[in-house]
Amino acid sequence: MKAFTDDLQNHGALEDVLIMTFSEFGRRVAQNAGGGTDHGTANNLFLICKSLKKKGFFNETPDLRLLDEGDLIHTVDFRRIYATIIDQWLKGDSASILGQKFDPVGIWG
Repeated sequence: MKAFTDDLQNHGALEDVLIMTFSEFGRRVAQNAGGGTDHGTANNLFLICKSLKKKGFFNETPDLRLLDEGDLIHTVDFRRIYATIIDQWLKGDSASILGQKFDPVGIWG
């Protein structure tokens, strides 16, 4: 990602690009019998863009003592971020795409 964003920056294109990475599954806190972790319900979503007004985290640090059947409890619904990107970055209609309206996240201010 660094090489890609450096290249975009060097070509003056980073302000025109929004990069989002997201996985559809998180990981559980506890190890399974094989020494790994099973699929969980909460995960990270990363945004890279020169015009982001708010950098950093949009959620609180997860409480590893407060779990939902062994899973982290998410505090920001990823659909709020999708909706914000659709409405504000792509100038689309997120409600028609996502099937309902979601409150925006203050990505651009």
